[in-house]
Amino acid sequence: MQFNLSNPIQSNFIYMKNAVFTHTQARYRTLRSVRIRRSEIAGWSVWCQLTAPAASPFISEMTVFRMLDRLRPTATGLDAVPAWFLRLGAPGFAAPIAELFNMTITAGIVPKQWKVAVIAPIPKTTKPMQPKDYRPISITPVLSRTLERHVVRSYIYPALQQPPPGLNFTDQFAFRPTGSTVAALIALIHTVLKKLSTNHYVHVFTLDFSKAFDTVRHAAVMEKLAQLTLPDPVYNWITDFFQGHSHCTKFAGEVSELADIFASVIQGSGLGPAAFLVTAADLRPTHDGNELLKYADDTYLVVPASNTHTCTDELSHIEAWAARNNLQLNSAKTKEIIFRSRSKRRKEAPLPPTQPGIERVSSITALGVVINDQLTATDHVSYILNACTSLLYALRVLRCHGIPEQSLKDVFQATVFAKITYCLPAWSGFCTAADRTRIDSFLRRCVKLGYYSSSGMPSITSIADNAEDAVFGRILNNPQHVLQAYLDERPQLCYNLRKRTGNNKTLIEKTVDLNDRDFLIRNLYKYSY
Repeated sequence: MQFNLSNPIQSNFIYMKNAVFTHTQARYRTLRSVRIRRSEIAGWSVWCQLTAPAASPFISEMTVFRMLDRLRPTATGLDAVPAWFLRLGAPGFAAPIAELFNMTITAGIVPKQWKVAVIAPIPKTTKPMQPKDYRPISITPVLSRTLERHVVRSYIYPALQQPPPGLNFTDQFAFRPTGSTVAALIALIHTVLKKLSTNHYVHVFTLDFSKAFDTVRHAAVMEKLAQLTLPDPVYNWITDFFQGHSHCTKFAGEVSELADIFASVIQGSGLGPAAFLVTAADLRPTHDGNELLKYADDTYLVVPASNTHTCTDELSHIEAWAARNNLQLNSAKTKEIIFRSRSKRRKEAPLPPTQPGIERVSSITALGVVINDQLTATDHVSYILNACTSLLYALRVLRCHGIPEQSLKDVFQATVFAKITYCLPAWSGFCTAADRTRIDSFLRRCVKLGYYSSSGMPSITSIADNAEDAVFGRILNNPQHVLQAYLDERPQLCYNLRKRTGNNKTLIEKTVDLNDRDFLIRNLYKYSY
């Protein structure tokens, strides 16, 4: 394949390849184990872990071809190399790009062009009025994101399976292969119900960190990342990735000057989410019996009634951890909700006083799902039906503008139906008969309006059952699933009995609070035989 130097896209490949090759020659003249201090980041010494390079390549040509061939339409970085161009030229680009990727990882050098990002502000509110109403998404080059995703999948994710003693990833449900909002909500509700089985009430604090992704220090990330079992070249490459980054902002057709980045995990990059996961891995409760559950920067502290006296200590510990990691706990958005036990045998215990500066509420919105202190889905059903009613008006406008019927049904599936079924397995067990009737009535109305075929719209009960079967099947078939920690294997018996056709998990004992409303309890007993 011949390159034309007058073509800016082809010249980018040659420039990056020559730059990485020059660094490689200088660095690997002596192949011996040595540690070199590279630079200082915010007063912290960054050490380069350098050993003899591996004989096998870090990424094969066929792997690069598959990655390029499966590129989805995405924004283009400042290098002006679009995703469609790489996808169409994948057969010819796979070999040189694979060589470039291997050289940059072996040398531990990230090309300078990959460290320049353009920020496209995304509004967080319907009417943004000031800069904080926008979410800064950094658009890095497509090639950089492609290699970052390979590093995360091939090296960081496997390292998370065997974390060092100081880091814990079992309570994190974001940025992991099997993590999702559904799994996080199932774990949160199951934890609350389990503690209610032995306590009069349970505290849940919804913690909010201000600008969590934008203020994380790179030094703190690398200090924790160095504890993971990563190949030295990969660690060095990640270290260089966080050094010398700069960005500019593009808004209303105007582009600002470049500014250096000394913090943040670079939202929009492939490595950023995994970096934040590692950053929050050492945040753990200080008292036995208390639990933390995280989904990215959304953190939930669960404290049973027996540990009410530890609430102040836990919140102080979290605030101190945030200060060490250049984060700030936003007390104004931090809420407390108390769930009471439903057992009639226990006398209703008086509620403890509120924590200073933290509002106690009767309902919270956890990952987009409304949870009230009665643990019913009535409030959430009202919320989604009100939102979906507004979406029906938008569909009516689209129909008036002449959108085809099939396209209108596709829009309905992607908006209204997706909103109704969002995290359905987590909250469907808390629906009353009246709640299900309200949803079914709304769906029948959508069928009458022609947004969905009358023969294909099942009841909400059937939809929920199918969704639960799919989620529970993924849990049983994947030993590495994030919810496996809540299910114990059934002990092996040496009796010659008939083969069990259900799951091989130990049944969790039912109580007044921990009953069929819980997703795990419901499906464990459903498929026990």
